[in-house]
Amino acid sequence: MKLYNVAYSGNSYKVRQLLAQLGIPCEIVEVDILKGESRTPEFLQLNPNGRTPVLDDDGFILAESNAILAYLAKGTKYLPDDRKQFGQVFQWMSFEQYSHEPFIATSRFWLQHKPDSPEKTGLLASKREGGWAALKIMEDHLAKNDFFVGDYSIADIALFAYTHVADEGGFPLDDFPKVRAWIERIQAQPSFISMDS
Repeated sequence: MKLYNVAYSGNSYKVRQLLAQLGIPCEIVEVDILKGESRTPEFLQLNPNGRTPVLDDDGFILAESNAILAYLAKGTKYLPDDRKQFGQVFQWMSFEQYSHEPFIATSRFWLQHKPDSPEKTGLLASKREGGWAALKIMEDHLAKNDFFVGDYSIADIALFAYTHVADEGGFPLDDFPKVRAWIERIQAQPSFISMDS
């Protein structure tokens, strides 16, 4: 198994986290997106969308981080069999991709990798409301639940990836004690790895 990976990307980190927790050995292939390595003809053969991560499981190629999580987690404790919980896992994973990542992860990328400019200032300002709204929804849910769906699942892995570094996107978690406690519960999971491992 081979994972085309960007070390500082939350989307790649999600997959590395689940692989570690499942104990699945995997060759990591670093892709330097800042140098255009995800836009080469060779990479575009793997994923025409030109994005990481991409999983190569003995010739079966799968892109999109949450699809990879679902593929790896099927038949394990990280993806519930119960139909309602199964649906809820994908509800939260969709929330992560459409209501969380576009605000918090995008802000983090721009703060870390883009030079100061009026465009950057405007983009960051446009992301504030959505990012805070996503964190508020998470805080409210975690006020009544230890994890997002039943026990620890790929819904938690998906949301953890960019939430635990939200401050790097300009979203400090000082006013979100339930989110901070959830982060600690995630970090206490067996075989947990940090983003820089």
